[in-house]
Formats: sequence, C-alpha cells, structure tokens
Amino acid sequence: MVTFHLARADNGVIGVEGRLPWHLPADLKRFKAQTLGRAMIMGRKTFDSFPAPLPGRRHIVLTRDRNWAAAGTEVARSAEDALALAGDDAAVIGGAEIFALFTPERIELTEVHCSPMGDAVVSAFEGWREIAREDHPAEGDRPAYSFVTLVQ
Repeated sequence: MVTFHLARADNGVIGVEGRLPWHLPADLKRFKAQTLGRAMIMGRKTFDSFPAPLPGRRHIVLTRDRNWAAAGTEVARSAEDALALAGDDAAVIGGAEIFALFTPERIELTEVHCSPMGDAVVSAFEGWREIAREDHPAEGDRPAYSFVTLVQ
C-alpha cells in the first residue's frame, strides 16, 4: 500500500527552505508512529533536511543525481524503482515533486491551520473521502491543526 504522510498548511505550503514552517511535536510523534518499521520514499531534499537517517525506518531516496549516495539510504532513479525497493508497504513522505510522482491509496495528513510563506506547495486533495479527523487547538505560538485520514 502506498500512503502519503505530510503536514500541509491551509494555503498548501509544506516547506520553506528545506524545513517545516511550524513546530508541532504531536505531528512529529504521529509521523514516527506511522512510519516506524516501514520503507519511506523521499526526495533528496527531504532526506537532506534530516539531521541523520531516522532510526527504525528504511530510507529510499529518489534522485536524478547519478552520483548521489548517503549512508543509511537506498537510491532509486524512478518512482517505479522506488516502489520495487519498498515492496508492498511504502510511506511516501515528500517533498512536493515526489508526491506528484505517486498515486496513494491512503493519505495521512496533518492540516496545519495557518498560511505561512513557503517554497514547497502541495495542492488540496480533491475527491478524497475523510474517514478520520482529530482536531487540536492552537497553543501559544503553535497553530491549530487537525490529524486527517483520507481514502479514495
């Protein structure tokens, strides 16, 4: 099963200069719980945004750079190659260009209720059916957010 895992602001922003434009510890905890023990497919920029490979997960990095390599990763040159490496359970985690290459069966989305400036944007998921929602209020400088599960 191909599942997207992402946090997306109300205006579609998912990142700015290689980082998240918010800090939501609960979202990071949810991401860890949902991806632990799984193969994660990501672009090189997403991988580069991590301080180190995330423990307990396979890191399949999709890149056009034929010379790119990093410890703790498996390199794929196409979406098909990435899926072949991942097997039947792939967590696609971004960025925006990578999401555009795959058709998920499920989306685990954190809707971040703000509209920050950013340079990575993902369109709204039209035609998907919401099967779960958990709303959380703003706290201090952290925006309100909702954990949402979408299926076709």
